[in-house]
Amino acid sequence: MKLVIGNYNYSSWSLRAWLLMQYKELEFETVRIALFAPDFTDQIKQYNPAGKVPVLIDNGHTIWDSLAICEYINEQYLDGSCWPEDKHLRAHARSSCAEMHSGFMQLRSEVPMNCRRIIDNFRVSGGVQTDIDRIITLWTEALELSSSEQFLYGEFSIADAFYAPVVYRFNSYGVELPPQLEAYKQRILNLPACMEWLKLAKQETEVIEEEEV
Repeated sequence: MKLVIGNYNYSSWSLRAWLLMQYKELEFETVRIALFAPDFTDQIKQYNPAGKVPVLIDNGHTIWDSLAICEYINEQYLDGSCWPEDKHLRAHARSSCAEMHSGFMQLRSEVPMNCRRIIDNFRVSGGVQTDIDRIITLWTEALELSSSEQFLYGEFSIADAFYAPVVYRFNSYGVELPPQLEAYKQRILNLPACMEWLKLAKQETEVIEEEEV
């Protein structure tokens, strides 16, 4: 398998698929294409005519979009284990991922993922705070519904991979969380796969000015 991603430091969409595959110890080759590089469009269109990362190439098949990749990996290689077994928990997890996939626009635009940077005394707008409050509600519901002291829905799932970029955002911008969620955030950051992602992000030299809030 080959996974085409953008910058480790900035590409939240890439992190989702990469983290799921890395956590589950699947064998794959990573191809990194620097976002906004002069030749980015030419390079990515070799793999994905839509011109976006991430892209998974597997046995001649091309899967694009982070959610589609995670679903494919889950079905093809992980026997469906990356969603909760309980149908109600599974529905909640899928709803949470769908909301992350299509929502939280203020958070995305004003608080971009920047793994290697820590910002003190960052003040969020009202719109961003609304998004943060909603994520706090979702995480709290997930942990309570699953009675989990580890991941959102018990075992590590697609939902944890999908919210990992938010974990990095909350860490970078000093977002205060309730103790239970702060503990969850730290568990994600301390995963060997996430520590590896951060190490690779710190090794990058590219700077995307619009992402440097």
